[in-house]
Amino acid sequence: AAPVAHAPYRLAPSELKELSDQLKELSEKGFIRPSYSPWGALVLFVKKKDGSFRRCID
Repeated sequence: AAPVAHAPYRLAPSELKELSDQLKELSEKGFIRPSYSPWGALVLFVKKKDGSFRRCID
């Protein structure tokens, strides 16, 4: 099957910074690594009750 192209979700500047920080932290801990696959998943954030963001993969 061929990959399906979807535009990424629009993120507010604060969400974009949070995403960058979370990805950097996960990469430094060795939980994730860069991917060069044509397949990918969209990311969005849901605000938790304490004001922090929960990362959701669509």
